[in-house]
This record gives sequence, C-alpha cells and structure tokens, in this order.
Amino acid sequence: MKKIFFLSCIVIMVFIASFSFAQMGGGMMGGQQGQTGGMEKGQMMEHKGMMEHGQMMNSMMDMSNKMSSMMGKMSTIMKDMSADKTKEVSHMMKDISKQTMEMSGMMDQGSTSDADMKKLHDRMNHMEKLMSDIEKMK
Repeated sequence: MKKIFFLSCIVIMVFIASFSFAQMGGGMMGGQQGQTGGMEKGQMMEHKGMMEHGQMMNSMMDMSNKMSSMMGKMSTIMKDMSADKTKEVSHMMKDISKQTMEMSGMMDQGSTSDADMKKLHDRMNHMEKLMSDIEKMK
C-alpha cells in the first residue's frame, strides 16, 4: 500500500514539475507578441476584471511551488503513516490534483478573472491549513 501511495506521489510531483516548466516556457513565448496587440489585450482584460498574463503566470508558479512543497511533506509523512493519515493524505492528493487541473485549464484559456484566481488562492490556503493539521497528527 505504501509503495502504491509513494509512486502516486512521485507521479503527481513529476506532473507538477512539468506543469511549472511549461509555465516558464509559456511566459517566454508571451513576449513574442506584437506590443500593440499585447497592450490592447491587457487593456481589455482590465475592463472585464481579467488578470494580465504575467500576473496570472506568477500566481500559478507560486501555487505550483506550494503544491510541490506539500507533496514533499507528504512523502516524508508516509514513512510512519497510520490508516487515518492515509485517508487524510489521499484527500489532500485529490485536492492538489483538482487544483492542478483547474490551473492548467486557466492556462490553456490564456486568461482568468481576478475572482477565479482568488478562489484558487483561497483553496490553496485551505489546503495548506489541512497539510499543517496532518503534520501535527504525527
């Protein structure tokens, strides 16, 4: 059981790492647009309550770094894991996976609203609190 759980953690960590790498590549490609086109798009986003691409990418990278950190903590917790912790960590992994999928969907669209980004940040803060609670269960 521990081996399966450990392997699933590694798979998720690799997914998060590749996601972070893709973010960095996308940020570099974004600078290749024409300046006027980028400015018009940025102005349109501001009027609709949308977040600019650079802000969105910085926020996404921050969240994916936090998720990687949580996955690392889960890996160390798994050594002495009891059954109740296994269930809690399983739920945490599902939350991280869901968060990653939502983040990738927003990146695929190329933009997101401030409200949607706030929801992601709020959920990330909630997950960090849960992770802290799991660590205290040691």
